[in-house]
Amino acid sequence: MISALRGTVLSVSGGTVVLDVQGVGFQVAVTPRHALSLRHGAEATLLTSLIVREDSLSLFGFPDQDSLDIFSALVGVTGVGPKSALGVLAELTPDEVALAVLGEDDTAFRRVSGIGPKTAKLIVVSLAGKLSLRPAPAPSPVEQVADARVRANVEKALVGLGWAERSAAAAVDEVLETASESDSANVQALLRLALGVLGGGRPAGDRA
Repeated sequence: MISALRGTVLSVSGGTVVLDVQGVGFQVAVTPRHALSLRHGAEATLLTSLIVREDSLSLFGFPDQDSLDIFSALVGVTGVGPKSALGVLAELTPDEVALAVLGEDDTAFRRVSGIGPKTAKLIVVSLAGKLSLRPAPAPSPVEQVADARVRANVEKALVGLGWAERSAAAAVDEVLETASESDSANVQALLRLALGVLGGGRPAGDRA
């Protein structure tokens, strides 16, 4: 079983890369998006799946373990061959595949050439409960400082408008639970949302 290859890229086209591994050239099928990240003459590492057929041995390559896991899950579905499975990954990221399955949305798979409505539904049914989304990465120390600064500025602005510190903090807590990532990082947007929670104008007698 060939699980990974590391070597020099001899050639790369739309969906195929040839990798020189210690003098042996391996032809590996990849997605067009993956191919665009590979450069002739550069070193590359591919995680691979070897598909054995009566008349052929075919290698399929992936940039990360998530993509390989999705591919392996897809080829385990009746009616989905390795080319169709690679086609899914050409259209969707691993997280998008997981979201489609979790949401029972077979339309995402019907967009892939070679996958019809019945097979698309079978993918959703067969993979239900077998896929999970990757946890969101923890914010970096720089992002944490930036978030704290935005929050502090919004609370300071609310206090300056006459709201008590406790009311200001509670309002910011409430809007941060549902605010988008862009609004959460923008003082003006977050202030507007907090004012909406507090009722808009200056408070009557709510002073720190």
